[in-house]
Amino acid sequence: MAKLRTPPLSQVLAFCAENPVERVFLEDIARRGLGRFLAVAGDGGLQALCHFGMNIGPAGLDCGVFARQALASSARMIVGAERAVDELWLEAARHFPPPHRDSSREPVYELRELPEPGESGLRPARSSDLDLLIPSCAAAHEEELGLNPIERDRDGFRWRTRVQITAGRSWLWEEKGHILFKAEASAWTPSAVQLQQVWTDPEMRGRGYARRALRDLCRLLLESTPCVCLFARAENEPAIRLYESVGMKPSGYFRSIVL
Repeated sequence: MAKLRTPPLSQVLAFCAENPVERVFLEDIARRGLGRFLAVAGDGGLQALCHFGMNIGPAGLDCGVFARQALASSARMIVGAERAVDELWLEAARHFPPPHRDSSREPVYELRELPEPGESGLRPARSSDLDLLIPSCAAAHEEELGLNPIERDRDGFRWRTRVQITAGRSWLWEEKGHILFKAEASAWTPSAVQLQQVWTDPEMRGRGYARRALRDLCRLLLESTPCVCLFARAENEPAIRLYESVGMKPSGYFRSIVL
């Protein structure tokens, strides 16, 4: 069996640099010193890497070697490039209860060229927006993962939402108490920004607000980062149409398993 070890930061960053969009979350976590990493050495670097925290994030080749550590963790989701998650889940699935949700073939989208201006009211979220954002972030989370995070961990979810705001990783377009658009950065490195929780109040959908605001957000982020990326559920056709409407192109597939 392959020998697992804790890799130095330099090796993690070199491994992530081989595929900076697919591995943007792992690189972001490593740079911030969060979670725990285990790796398998390869020729001149790492063959496989896995992050263990609230989520399990495998990457590389033969990721089934991380199954035992996955079983011992208290993670709530396994997420990453489809092949890596497939390999890990093949070894671990029989020891887990049936997952709450298993989403395969989730298309990864990326954008490197500036879209047209959206002329929206997009702005960074402020601390005073927290109470407005909490129910919206929870609704977006439930739409994406099928679980209500407030029911699962009210205090933790509120804390995580506040951290995103204070870290400058949350944006919104709000008018008269309605969120016309909101989004967060789930990962941010020198190579890419990964967006999550792209959401519009259901009462405000179908009016072009999300397309306009997403254009402006991508323009803002591309001023300092070469690529904006995200992944979507394969069955979420409205979201996919939105991403493609601003010029995003598919570049791969993820799989996410909610435990």
